[in-house]
Amino acid sequence: MGPPEPARGAHRVVLGPGSYREHLRIGEILRQETVGGFLLLAATVVALVLANTGAAGWYFGLRDTELGYEPWHLRLTVGEWAADGLLAVFFFMVGLELKREFVAGDLRQPAKAVVPIAAAAGGVAVPALIYVGVNLAAGLDGLRGWAIPTATDIAFALAVLAVIGSHLPGALRIFLLTLAVVDDLIAIVIIAFFYSTDVSLGLLGWALLPLAAFALLVQTVRPFLASHPWVALTVLLPLALATWALVHASGVHATVAGVLLGFTVPVLRRGQDEPEPPTAGRPGLAEIFEHRIRPFSSGFAVPVFALFSAGVVLSGGMAQVISNPVALGVVLGLVLGKPLGILLTTWLLTTVTRARLDTDLRWVDLAGLGVLSGIGFTVSLLVNDLSFDPGTDSNTAAKLGILTASLLAAAAASAILLTRNHQYRVLEERERRDTDRDGIPDAFDDDDEGQA
Repeated sequence: MGPPEPARGAHRVVLGPGSYREHLRIGEILRQETVGGFLLLAATVVALVLANTGAAGWYFGLRDTELGYEPWHLRLTVGEWAADGLLAVFFFMVGLELKREFVAGDLRQPAKAVVPIAAAAGGVAVPALIYVGVNLAAGLDGLRGWAIPTATDIAFALAVLAVIGSHLPGALRIFLLTLAVVDDLIAIVIIAFFYSTDVSLGLLGWALLPLAAFALLVQTVRPFLASHPWVALTVLLPLALATWALVHASGVHATVAGVLLGFTVPVLRRGQDEPEPPTAGRPGLAEIFEHRIRPFSSGFAVPVFALFSAGVVLSGGMAQVISNPVALGVVLGLVLGKPLGILLTTWLLTTVTRARLDTDLRWVDLAGLGVLSGIGFTVSLLVNDLSFDPGTDSNTAAKLGILTASLLAAAAASAILLTRNHQYRVLEERERRDTDRDGIPDAFDDDDEGQA
């Protein structure tokens, strides 16, 4: 049951269409992430096949092969290189996207930001509490995985939407992406504070030097770097690698370095509140990074991580998921905790603020997104490997729980969202209608920001 209807004129709209500029930008991001989602699914299938056939010995041997220079604290297994190295690229894009959302996107407006931020927080807290409740009797070892069911995998979720042919309207897609972005921010904080061990403040201090040099360059000579992308790569990449290596050696998880580097990239034009680059003309540094790095991140880095992290022996099957508190806590946290936390937080917030959903949407739409958010694949696998040593019973059980939860969440979300697909198709057609042929759909004609 939705929140009570406030008096006429006293409420504001939640899950409205947003600005046209944001609609276009996020639409482009989601198209790229959808392709990455299919590659992620393919990599997961390959990993499961290799782990459960005669190639298992070769697969696990390759994953555990050590490479790198020990004096620099870089003697890592192939699986660790994928998790600590390649995922740093993914988290660089997360940091850049977070900055764009909060500095130049719709989230810079508190009225638009409060609901998705609160919903994301609820979608993190409730799954964690459910996991802890299930594992209290299992002892301290099981409780170490409390953060595993808190994540949302936007690429996997978008691949599911593409498979079922959902015509999810722009407002819901923006809300889903915003949930995932804020979810990633919370995951970063959790990893930095709860999964960093034996932190060396000296090495962390040294990491600030290449990070500061990187920030100084992208801020002060960004027009030159934007017009000479290969020079930018030659100059900035060594600084980024040095920052990553020193953060890794310090004991703070190396993916945090990717986020910090992403935060330094400017997204506004100097002295203005408009995103850099302008809509027309030469692209700016933030856009260049997005266009050049996002395909590598979603098309290579994340799938390769999944290839080496998702491989788990399935001999235990559902019996192991049900009997093991770690696996059961992950499944219940993702499949039930995620939608419950998102729905409950949004309902409470709209009740307190006398807000209401957009008239074209229903609470069942939000429920479908909440269930879809229970696909916590990539970051959940990362947190699992930080919580439990690879190859241990708890690590294997958590992987089974993540896989099971992702499949259940995908199936349940598909069933919910497909019941509304006709209405979504109508809304999608309305979003594209441009009767006055001014290049801006009629739904956004009152959006001054989108027309700027």
